[in-house]
Amino acid sequence: MKYVVFLLISFIFLFSQDEMFTPIPTSVEYNKNKMELGKKLFFDPILSKDDTISCASCHDISSGGDDGKKISTGIDGKLGRFNAPTILNARFNFVQFWDGRSKDLFEQSIHPIINDFEMGSEDIPALIEKLKHSKYNVKFKTLYKDGVTQHNLQEVLAEYGSSLITPNSRFDKYLKGDSAALRHDEVEGLELFKEIGCSICHHGVNLGGNLYARFGVLGRAYTKELGKYNVTKDEKDKYVFKVPSLRNIELTSPYFHDGRFKTLYEAIEFMAKYQLGKELDKKNVQKIEAFLKTLTGEVPKYAY
Repeated sequence: MKYVVFLLISFIFLFSQDEMFTPIPTSVEYNKNKMELGKKLFFDPILSKDDTISCASCHDISSGGDDGKKISTGIDGKLGRFNAPTILNARFNFVQFWDGRSKDLFEQSIHPIINDFEMGSEDIPALIEKLKHSKYNVKFKTLYKDGVTQHNLQEVLAEYGSSLITPNSRFDKYLKGDSAALRHDEVEGLELFKEIGCSICHHGVNLGGNLYARFGVLGRAYTKELGKYNVTKDEKDKYVFKVPSLRNIELTSPYFHDGRFKTLYEAIEFMAKYQLGKELDKKNVQKIEAFLKTLTGEVPKYAY
């Protein structure tokens, strides 16, 4: 209960009703040449140990920025530990990964590459040599005096990732003053979303991604994963995870860090009960679901 009270006080202090949500900007600054090189590498399995898995294997830009699987599959058919989070709008997250082990997309970019359960290129010097003997060598030398290095690889991947924003959702239009952008039931869903407390954790530009929260505040929502504890080894961080963004949520099933639910309806019902102590009837769940579906934005054409 202390954890809930703390969140409520923090929320009331930091956000007025008008500042609770922020529309995604229609554009962001990035280095076009670095972004385009990062894009090529993002879609190329060359970064994996056996040339079978690319970044795009787990982050399908055309389908919500994730892979639609409960748990992602890496090289040799190995299963990872977490449901793949979306790469779309990840630049707005205050940390990356469910357990927050990377502070930004630059740090994040190398982890899947060297992870034995994902792309398996643990030997970074060997990977760098591999890239030096590929078509990418000239491209890196064009952009960097020192050519292919781990730093430069991470930088171009992060440049592409940070460019992947999805503005112009119907909710963004509503926030900008277009009252006709949402139907009546969607507005009711938005009001319920705020009224029952969903917006305590899901607010800001990403409607999430800007704080940690314990999984199962008002009930034991079993999970074998320990969350932030993986990073800090602090007992109080057990079962604490980065709150996910709700942007494009209708496209990113299955839901939660372990992909336990296939439908948005199930996810809403579960979170209301175990995070907020609310038993919602079918009609109210459907209204919140209708609102959440207004968060689907436009993927930039250059992203593909």
